[in-house]
Amino acid sequence: MGEKSEELERIKERLAEQLEGLQYGSITITVQDGKVVQMERSEKVRFK
Repeated sequence: MGEKSEELERIKERLAEQLEGLQYGSITITVQDGKVVQMERSEKVRFK
């Protein structure tokens, strides 16, 4: 695998981790110069 492919796989794995268990909220991905540099997870808790 090339360097870009390995980086993409790492990003996919981290995104999957962030999505796990998230019921309400958002994930923001920040890209600079064509590269993912940051991920933020914001979770909302709803009371019924």
